[in-house]
Formats: sequence, structure tokens, C-alpha cells
Amino acid sequence: MSRSLAPIPVNPSSLPAPSGYSHGTLSGNTLYLGGQTALDRDMRIVPGGIVEQFRQAFGNVLTTLRAAGGVPEDLVSITIFLTDIPDYQAHGKEIGQAWRELAGPVYPAMAGIGTTGLWQPEALIEITGVAVIPDERLVPSAG
Repeated sequence: MSRSLAPIPVNPSSLPAPSGYSHGTLSGNTLYLGGQTALDRDMRIVPGGIVEQFRQAFGNVLTTLRAAGGVPEDLVSITIFLTDIPDYQAHGKEIGQAWRELAGPVYPAMAGIGTTGLWQPEALIEITGVAVIPDERLVPSAG
């Protein structure tokens, strides 16, 4: 178990620079992954609908995870906030395929929650999560 429990922000340079939040917070071996929408590097929501937004948002989560030394197998929980649950369900096969392309056959505890809106009005999805990273891969000064 990692000795330091003081929170360490994890802000990969490949993601938009945060202002007033962190992309992730590492406490010991636990990485709390901040909510990620489908923002690209230019701070714009990617076009194309729920599948493309899922791919970008989950990719942003994985970018933060990897910056701390984590891999998809370290994910213990994912929460997906959706503005249109039927749209997500209608594209479930494509979203599942995108998940497997990005993370492989890793399925942590998961919840999908409907909401009336997200921070960016054009965002259809936001993903947050928790990962536990083994000491041998942990990058404690991530970001």
C-alpha cells in the first residue's frame, strides 16, 4: 500500500488544461477520475452523436488513468451520466465495441444515470470512475 494519502492532482498535458478542477486525484493507490465529457484538446465537444462522444469521453478517462500508471484492468467503478438514455441504449452495440477497442474485455462495477443536462449544453455523456493502481505501476507525481 502506498504510504502517502495526501491527494495529488493528475492532469495529463494531452487533455485540456483544467481550471478549478483536476482530471483525476490520486490518494494512496486510489485514483478518483473526474467527470469527462467528450471535450477534445481544443475544448470542443466532438460532433457525431453518442458513440463518438462516448469514445472521446472514455478516452479522456483512460488518458488520466494512464498518466497515473494505471491500465483499464485497474478500474473498479465507472459511472456514466446520460442526457438521453434511449439513444445510448439504441447504440449499445457500437458503444460496447468502442469500449472493447479502448479497454478490452474489462468491465468494472458500472452505473448509468439519466440527467437533464451536463456542464456543456452539447454534451450527451459524462464519465467518472475510480481505479486502484498497484504500487509497481503507480506514478505518484502524475500530471
